[in-house]
Amino acid sequence: MSQKITIECVSPGLEAARIETVVTLPTFRRPDHLLKTLSSLARQRNAGPFAVIVMENDAEGQEGLQAARPLFEDGTMAGLVLIAHERGNCSAYNAGWQTALADFPNMRHLLVIDDDETADENWVATMIAAADGLGADIVGGPQVPCFEAGAKMALSRHPVFVPHYRETRVVPILFSSGNVLIRRHVLEAMGAPFLDTAFNFIGGGDSDFYSRCKERGFRFGWCAEACVYESVPARRTEFSWLNARGLRNGAISAMIESRRGRGALAGWKRVAKSLALLAASPWRSLVLAWGTGSPLIGIYHLQVALGRLFAEFGQVNEQYRRPEQN
Repeated sequence: MSQKITIECVSPGLEAARIETVVTLPTFRRPDHLLKTLSSLARQRNAGPFAVIVMENDAEGQEGLQAARPLFEDGTMAGLVLIAHERGNCSAYNAGWQTALADFPNMRHLLVIDDDETADENWVATMIAAADGLGADIVGGPQVPCFEAGAKMALSRHPVFVPHYRETRVVPILFSSGNVLIRRHVLEAMGAPFLDTAFNFIGGGDSDFYSRCKERGFRFGWCAEACVYESVPARRTEFSWLNARGLRNGAISAMIESRRGRGALAGWKRVAKSLALLAASPWRSLVLAWGTGSPLIGIYHLQVALGRLFAEFGQVNEQYRRPEQN
């Protein structure tokens, strides 16, 4: 079912038919950082013509829309700003991706950046070159954490802040949408809604999407040189946030597996896997704690295993339901 989308402003003289690259940028109550993100996109080098779609996901407050509108109306940014009226991370992505396909008929590459990130000045060009060089349908890149004042830097080695891959190469799958390129034919093949809105307030809609893409035979790549820089508030280095994130990551894993395998037998296999991971987690956590020198980092594997098990009984932490705590 399609959601309600309102296009609020379009940059003057936008020649949609000339655009082969579209950057989608969801935003929710971060107007100041949204301007930083847009500024980094305005400074892109060697990228050729590209358009930006800002997806405002706060239909009531519209702070992002009000911040971005002048930049599009005066032509500083090429593209458009829309309101995705259905709240939630996945709904915002779906609105932008659906609009990109419909309004830019010759789009070849869709890129994603979040409103708490800024892009390296060669980001767009580097991602496109990596996709072509690797022959990949979907390419991810590192989200380099930039810790704000008061953050506990001893926790910067926590798995939630460390990229899954370190070298530019073909990879088996991706895990985040905060820095990604998706070729048009992938979106056309997968069809809208692209991200399952059941993950709207949990996160993990991107991981579920990649899992389905992998089943369809699409090829993934990683570009270590295409960096975006993610602002990390101090609260994300507190135990409460890290614990919630670990439990959430485990729950997402179980939810995705439950969608891939139906029936009682698949359910029992999934529960058995969760129990096995829980049994192994103390030892894995001990190794991680020893390697990082931090017991707080070490318990991540235990948190993930517990999150998987809790999800089997319907206990899932909707970490994005309270944005002020995220």
